[in-house]
Amino acid sequence: MSEDLPATTVEETKATKEAKEARLAQEADGPLHAEQAEEAGAAGGAKPAGPAKARRGPKKAAPARAGKGAKGKAADVKGVTPVAPLDWSNPLRDPQDRRLPRIAGPSGLVIFGVTGDLSRRKLMPAVYDLANRGLLPPGFSLVGFARRDWEDQDFAQVVHDAVKEHARTPFREEVWQQLSEGMRFIPGDFDDDDAFEQLRKAVEELDASRGTSGNYAFYLSVPPKFFPKVVQQLKKHGLADAPEGSWRRAVIEKPFGHDLESARDLNALVHEVFDPEQVFRIDHYLGKETVQNILALRFANQMYEPIWNRSYVDHVQITMAEDIGIGGRAGYYDGIGAARDVIQNHLLQLMALTAMEEPASFDAASLLTEKLKVLKAVRLPEDLGDHTVRGQYAGGWQGGAQVPGYLEEDGIDPASTTDTYAAIKLGVDNRRWAGVPFYLRTGKRLGRRVTEIAVVFQRAPHSPFDSTATEELGENAIVIRVQPDEGMTVRFGSKVPGTSMEIRDVSMDFAYGESFTESSPEAYERLILDVLLGDANLFPRHQEVEESWRILDPIEEYWDTHGRPAQYDSGGWGPREADEMLARDGRSWRRP
Repeated sequence: MSEDLPATTVEETKATKEAKEARLAQEADGPLHAEQAEEAGAAGGAKPAGPAKARRGPKKAAPARAGKGAKGKAADVKGVTPVAPLDWSNPLRDPQDRRLPRIAGPSGLVIFGVTGDLSRRKLMPAVYDLANRGLLPPGFSLVGFARRDWEDQDFAQVVHDAVKEHARTPFREEVWQQLSEGMRFIPGDFDDDDAFEQLRKAVEELDASRGTSGNYAFYLSVPPKFFPKVVQQLKKHGLADAPEGSWRRAVIEKPFGHDLESARDLNALVHEVFDPEQVFRIDHYLGKETVQNILALRFANQMYEPIWNRSYVDHVQITMAEDIGIGGRAGYYDGIGAARDVIQNHLLQLMALTAMEEPASFDAASLLTEKLKVLKAVRLPEDLGDHTVRGQYAGGWQGGAQVPGYLEEDGIDPASTTDTYAAIKLGVDNRRWAGVPFYLRTGKRLGRRVTEIAVVFQRAPHSPFDSTATEELGENAIVIRVQPDEGMTVRFGSKVPGTSMEIRDVSMDFAYGESFTESSPEAYERLILDVLLGDANLFPRHQEVEESWRILDPIEEYWDTHGRPAQYDSGGWGPREADEMLARDGRSWRRP
């Protein structure tokens, strides 16, 4: 049975049919230029053909009848631009699609230290993936700066190889061709004035040829000791000063200083050149979808807020474990160690997001306010000897292969006291978390690669079941998996099928890969896009960096004067002393 269509629908259907017929007639005469085709689609018909058609002379369009839209067919065939109804909207644009407003405007990215491993494995593939997803402007430009005697085409080939090997999205030749046209390479040292003059000229040339509008981000993918030099050179050669109506931003990789004093000195130096809001300190963990999901989990759902406090939470464990050693990073890692490398930035940031109060809004200033409240309220244990542990991995078997211990690695001093494992207990002195311990641990050569936040709840105050029924029942927990299998697990007790009352732990699991059709972007994709957009939500500000060092410095000073790191077997879960640290509190580490 058919029903009569509303009059408005009939008119829309007729207009659509006429527009399609007009488009077919136009294609018979010749192809449309891409921009003309887009404009024609937006108007409900087609534009006139290219220059050959234009020579015939346009004819005036007949006025569209009120309420019926433009007559696309007649207008198109005779070379007249149709007039769209005032209430027309693109039927293919979903108003719920929130990706469209997050496309970067005209801009370019300059990477210092572009030949390094981070640039090859993460930064250059992330730039390509953004371009492939349509999130970069057509004229986007990528400039590399390093001590290599390369031409532009050599640099483009290096980027091409890195993209082919490490990009997340499929390789498309048309995307690559458009991106490679904006690639430039500047050879030179960081103290080479001529090289920075070349960089300034390259930026000006790209403004003219690619339309970057003077908007540039400078990514310092270099060892921390070079930060001051690069920043001073940018100031000296006028690269830090944006033209009127444009912006310049500095992106700095961790570690940002090696203690509180050095962090303050570096902050002061950088802020002499760039305003605080122009400096983006990269912590790639904050770019991970699951880290951002901590905020969604807590503040978009009513069910968690009532129990997210000291009345119900027993303790919180935050773990970042790696199953690899230091590899070829001896020169960087020795003297830094696990606590400075991971706890000072990654784990304290995860702790702040887990413990913070609800921000007034999801913007950089509001997030900074609430995270700072947590970091300022952090309390160190009175006895650092009982409640902090450091360790070094020893030789052993891992992943079916025999691996050397830390002191046997190439480039490591046999007398080194650098920690490859660190575990600390912290408190938060505020109404929500008073008395709830936060246990943070990180290490290399552990059982598996995993990063997770486990909020462990108190046991039920009264159980009507006898003790034998609950022997296998643990504590309820919400576990947020940051990597590698991103998602969340809720652990609770349930009755085992059968005639007896036996209760055992079960898990309810949410996995990103199963719940969403779109794969999660790499952290550097999100963070680079945010830099180009000027969105600082996911970047630690200098106040957070300094507060984090204030927390860690006393622990590092204690370790420097109290013995050597404990040894632990490669492939295990850390030194015995770490297990004893929790056992003193009547608790134990989770096995991820």
